[in-house]
Amino acid sequence: MKFNVPKEGINEAKEIIFNVYSALEEKGYNPINQMVGYILSGDPTYITSHNNARSLIRKIERDELLEELLKAYLANK
Repeated sequence: MKFNVPKEGINEAKEIIFNVYSALEEKGYNPINQMVGYILSGDPTYITSHNNARSLIRKIERDELLEELLKAYLANK
């Protein structure tokens, strides 16, 4: 099965990742641990509601988040 994500979704995913990361950091959480927990479980309670972060991250699918993270990781190799 081939999987494609629309290009405009990638830019939105990147922006959401940074916004959620900032909100988690502001609240004193470890953003990486919290975001990994959310991606693995799908449980939105891993993400704070501070600055609307929980609603933002639920706007995009978890597979889109993974794709964006993997692209960023591989771009820096």
